[in-house]
Amino acid sequence: MNIFVTGCAGFIGAFLCKRLAETTKNTIIGIDNINDYYDVSLKEERLKMLSKYDNFTFIKGDISDKLFIDKLFKKYNFDIVVNLAAQAGVRYSIDHPDIYIKSNIIGFYNILEACRHNPVKHLVYASSSSVYGSNEKVPYSTDDKVDNPVSLYAATKKSNELMAHAYSKLYNIPTTGLRFFTVYGPMGRPDMAYFSFTDKLIKGQTIEIFNYGNCKRDFTYVDDIVEGVVRVMNKAPKKEDGADGLPIPPYKLYNIGNNQPENLLDFVQILQEELVGAGVLPKDFDFEKHKKLVPMQKGDVPITYADTSELEKDFGFKPKTTLKEGLRKFAKWYYKFYIKEKK
Repeated sequence: MNIFVTGCAGFIGAFLCKRLAETTKNTIIGIDNINDYYDVSLKEERLKMLSKYDNFTFIKGDISDKLFIDKLFKKYNFDIVVNLAAQAGVRYSIDHPDIYIKSNIIGFYNILEACRHNPVKHLVYASSSSVYGSNEKVPYSTDDKVDNPVSLYAATKKSNELMAHAYSKLYNIPTTGLRFFTVYGPMGRPDMAYFSFTDKLIKGQTIEIFNYGNCKRDFTYVDDIVEGVVRVMNKAPKKEDGADGLPIPPYKLYNIGNNQPENLLDFVQILQEELVGAGVLPKDFDFEKHKKLVPMQKGDVPITYADTSELEKDFGFKPKTTLKEGLRKFAKWYYKFYIKEKK
């Protein structure tokens, strides 16, 4: 099969392409615009990791470029499309709204249109746990009402789900949206808490822990996310007709999360233990001196907590990597990539 992965130089995209290239004989075409939202050298490192696979091809480009996307679809006749390209970040969307509309709305529209005119077996796309906004009912279920986003980023992801449903209904395109919950791991995004905290601590700076440490996050290790994506992409929603003889939209939504939210203060404690264990920080490092409890930030939510029962029921899979295990792998990678190399 020909598989199209957008955002292939991104965190999840790169590890998904690696998994597909290693375990299948499929042709994987990956695109990315390599924007400078965060350190470009990290994206280049991920592409370097992928360059050794003969069945992977990288093409630089942007999903907001409709002509570019249309040409790719016509050339490769994709069987499966996995759209992971998006402008990420909740807080960044408050000050840079234009980028989110261009990438997350117009870009996704271009993907949907291309799938409409060049029929695919399955379109899988990244949604986000942020669509749940400040819902108080936990754990979050895909059956919950999600009409009250607290950031533009969340609103664009909810829009993706609505657009996909419309295209599934109108054109019988099998689509599956995946609501990812706080993804972390080696080679991850520097703007995420575990990564930015590490960067600040090795510089002797103070880390700010929001909501006075009372936030909870459902941290999900990247390998678990990739496992979920692979299982989902190989099992498209069935095309069926309803009682009226018209197609029932072949449309699905799933949470992919660890189903075990961690308190931020506990998370910071585990992170500091693993950073010391990996040699990133010295054993006598004074953590208390470098921690500051601060109020909640605009656009943030107090808790994320995934109900993964639908994923378990349909695919027999549930993320299982513990936070300690995942942060240990991150800390070892961080030492090797940022500290050992410099030494």
